Amino acid sequence: MARKTATMDPGPGAPAGAVPGLERLPAGPALFVGRRAELAALRAAAARPASGRCPVLVLAGRPGSGRTTLAARFARTVAADYPDGVLFVRLSAPDGGRVPPARAARLLLEQLDPQSAVPLPGAGEDGRDEPGCVALREALAGLRVLLVLDDVRDAGQVWPLLADEPGCLVLATTAGPLTGIEDIDPVILGGLDRQASGELLADLVGGTRISCDPVGGADLAEACAARPAALRLMAGWLRGSPKTAVTDAARELNRVVGEETAVTGAAAGSVAAAVVMEKEKEKEQSGAPRKGKEGERAAKSPGTPPAGPAGAAGSAGAIGAARAVGSVGATRGLLGKPVPGKAAEGRAGEPAPGAAAPVTESAGDPAAWVKPGPEPAEPVPVPDNDPLLGAFTLLYRELPAAQARMLRALTLAPAQTADPRTASALVGCPVPDAAVTLVALAERELVGEEAPAADGTPRYRVPGRLYPRLVRLREQEDRPAETELARARLLERLVRLTESARALLDPAAGPGPDPLPAPLRLRSAAHAREWLLGERELLLGAVADAIGQGDLDGSAGRLVTALLRALPLTGAAAPADLYRLHELVLTVAERSGRPRRASAALLNLGDLQASAGRWEPAVAHYRAALEHARTADDEPLCARALESAANCHRALGDAVRAADWYGRALGLRQALGDHAAEARLLARVAEAHTAQRRFDEADREYRAALAVLRRLGDERGREAVGAALADLRERVDAGW
Repeated sequence: MARKTATMDPGPGAPAGAVPGLERLPAGPALFVGRRAELAALRAAAARPASGRCPVLVLAGRPGSGRTTLAARFARTVAADYPDGVLFVRLSAPDGGRVPPARAARLLLEQLDPQSAVPLPGAGEDGRDEPGCVALREALAGLRVLLVLDDVRDAGQVWPLLADEPGCLVLATTAGPLTGIEDIDPVILGGLDRQASGELLADLVGGTRISCDPVGGADLAEACAARPAALRLMAGWLRGSPKTAVTDAARELNRVVGEETAVTGAAAGSVAAAVVMEKEKEKEQSGAPRKGKEGERAAKSPGTPPAGPAGAAGSAGAIGAARAVGSVGATRGLLGKPVPGKAAEGRAGEPAPGAAAPVTESAGDPAAWVKPGPEPAEPVPVPDNDPLLGAFTLLYRELPAAQARMLRALTLAPAQTADPRTASALVGCPVPDAAVTLVALAERELVGEEAPAADGTPRYRVPGRLYPRLVRLREQEDRPAETELARARLLERLVRLTESARALLDPAAGPGPDPLPAPLRLRSAAHAREWLLGERELLLGAVADAIGQGDLDGSAGRLVTALLRALPLTGAAAPADLYRLHELVLTVAERSGRPRRASAALLNLGDLQASAGRWEPAVAHYRAALEHARTADDEPLCARALESAANCHRALGDAVRAADWYGRALGLRQALGDHAAEARLLARVAEAHTAQRRFDEADREYRAALAVLRRLGDERGREAVGAALADLRERVDAGW
């Protein structure tokens, strides 16, 4: 029955034909039940005419409500209407980290056209004027593309990505309110209905255990709040406990949730009491009168949760209580708009009869799409007494030790995503064993299956809803030394893989590292290129995580060096990626007090900015590089920074500053005895003088450059400088 229900809605890929990008969508669970009303609401919202900008659909639901699965399902059903492709990006990491719109725009640009030139990041990573966001909107012009933005934290991540025309469609999933973008009405995901919950349990548990005990199945669905993720976890627990009755499973889940509730209440009471005592102490020290009765009441209320994260969790609970049927236009309270029953309201997007017409700006003006919103939102937490975590606790207690250890270790993987190669490094086991363990965890719904790598290697991801609990378990059960060793093994594994890829792509560069074991080995240059490009974002994330923690700078530095050597060999190394790597090198160099290396990193950053024609940021980098080079007393680096800054001033048309900086670089090169650089700089100084109409000084510098080139025997250089000098004299004679 469940399978019949699942096929009533078009399945993955059914109507889409050859639409590019469908393979990027999360695979999701094999079984899909219910949600027909929600799918219909999304289709109706997508069919509404839009003007001024691309329409935005919002799918909101608590963690574990299945919003990502439903979004992928819907995307597959409408993909045929967007023949230019389907793009997918996550805007939150499992650890709650917020992905800035600038990074999201670059990932989407690479999906849209892998050969496109992704611009360098701007001064900030938010806002519609950020170069990557501007480039994305320009690339989407005239196209029909479906953008799926998963796990959005706030409207500030979405509105810089919105195309300036209605041909595209944006589908955003979120766990909390998405305030700030006008004219969107979210589809709210609550729990599954009773029939769908029973079908899901019956199919996942197998046999007749659910059909023979429908009351027990209903009790279990109620204990899980009918949320798909909790139901799937409990079905996995029942499969591993074949002698346990379904009614007993519901009772056991309620018991675990009750225990968590008691612990949470006690902890909240302790926190509240501590806060009150601290405030009273501060008042005593400041001489303010005490409010004894209020303090006593607060201290005697251990069940009252404190404001902040607990309050956020409570507000998230309101989302789970809402039903999706009729949710379009009927749940506008999530956006800070009137809620039905509080004020009269007509159809979605229309004023109620008799209501004053709202004052709106031009639909074509981006300022009319987005209103000032709050600061970037915090992630919506999963309370400890949530049925989802209760189901996870029951299942985790039954895991074999190897699977439990692997699950905890996966929280250390970059973006909490791993394949058998990286997972085996984290736990220190052979790759085949890691592959078997990952499959077992996926079967228990404890990790999600991601799109496979380019070479077909399966990949898995820790769900964000379980990440905080797994981190807590790791901190409780694994010693800090074991955790650090796992991270070090992962970095060294990535270093060896990257170096082996470099050796395959450039055999003439010298011998590569020792051969890797067969399950890890990259087979050919094509395989190495696919691996580097497919895992590029995870490799960069691994480096950033390691450098951010600051305790494995040696391994992280080796990985940065390996990536800087290997990525350009793919022929598709984006300057933005190289920019990120040099920024990380700079972070490590400054933290470790190595000014020479910091100066080199700043020079590389300046070169990338200059190659993109962004002269002012390039000058800033070159000036900073000069300061570090002076600290290191490195005259060649000083000369390099001075000359590069002079080139930027020359490009900006500032001949006075260009002449000054070229002259300072010239003095250093002459002191170092670098005659080739001396000749080049003399010619540059002459050009700067010419731009200032200081023709005598220019003539003198050109003649000095010719003398140096004559001593060096550089005939080609002499011809070029001689031609420039002849041109100058000819123009002066002509009255220039």
